[in-house]
Amino acid sequence: MNRTFARSTFALALVAVTATSAHAQAAATIQAAGRTAQPSTRATVAVSLTAPQGVQGVMPLTIQIDYGQPHLRGRRLHTPDLVPLDSVWRLGANATTMLETETDLVIGGRRLAKGKYALWALPTSAGWKLIVNSNIGAEAGTYAAAQDVARIDLRRRALTSPVESFSMWLVPSRDPGTPAGVLRFAWGDVELSVDWSAPGA
Repeated sequence: MNRTFARSTFALALVAVTATSAHAQAAATIQAAGRTAQPSTRATVAVSLTAPQGVQGVMPLTIQIDYGQPHLRGRRLHTPDLVPLDSVWRLGANATTMLETETDLVIGGRRLAKGKYALWALPTSAGWKLIVNSNIGAEAGTYAAAQDVARIDLRRRALTSPVESFSMWLVPSRDPGTPAGVLRFAWGDVELSVDWSAPGA
């Protein structure tokens, strides 16, 4: 199983901001039914909130998302076997997408206590919602609506150049005084995004 990793680092006071490229395309391929197809891969994206220069004894706080990367391979996005409309989708492939944060977060106006959460999505023709769920145990691969922590509206943007591999980003704010940014994910001709902040960091 291949894994790609992306990390952006910025200070609590956002004194310094560095960002790496989001995701590299998986190199491994498989030969099936006369076609070359990429297997789904895993990827991790994270931001580290670090203390400003001169502040001692403050450990970095990490916000991290681990997810599966399915690939289009010539398929259309909104089909019953890929990302059906009006049904909860696992927001990736295979194992459940996990958000782990070492600081309290506000995502799309909804406050989340620090901890670990499963992320799902609800795509509809009227718009998408990000679902934050507390079911992270052995049955994490099974969606349980009763364990929803929040359902958050997402901004949607049509892409002129399709994204082959499902990809997620935690983009830091350009404001050097705010531990905040944008959670963005894209696949096919659709990009979704929502603001996040770490007011307690």
